[in-house]
Amino acid sequence: MIDFLVDQHEQIKSRFATTLSSSGKQREEAFLELRRLLAVHETAEEEIVHPRVKRKIAGGETVVTKRLSEEHEAKTVLSELEKLDVDSAEFTSKLTKLRDAVVDHAEHEESEEFAKLGDELSSDELERMGRAARLAEATAPTRPTPGWSPRSPT
Repeated sequence: MIDFLVDQHEQIKSRFATTLSSSGKQREEAFLELRRLLAVHETAEEEIVHPRVKRKIAGGETVVTKRLSEEHEAKTVLSELEKLDVDSAEFTSKLTKLRDAVVDHAEHEESEEFAKLGDELSSDELERMGRAARLAEATAPTRPTPGWSPRSPT
């Protein structure tokens, strides 16, 4: 499960690079794929990872609250980006800032959630979570919606 999500983080970083280095129709298509990948990845984390972190990791509630706040902010910026011309300077600036925030967010997830889950859960539990994450990804929305979450933070 952890390898699956870390691999997705790498795919997301790659998609940011592709989007930022392209223009016109190619940039638009790369951005749409980036948006889809972010949406399905966050759905898997919100449905599978965050609830486990809350239950299994000391201080998990605080960690999850921080990650959900970051995810909400990213969804808001994505919504703003959708309204801009992909070749505009404003789009490039906002996308660059979003990339930096998403990379920072991913690093926190990997160190504060994934590594600790790897220490706390059995390989069977991690395998079950991996199957559940793949299923969540298959049924996830293809666009993130600001303010929407399959589980509201408590």
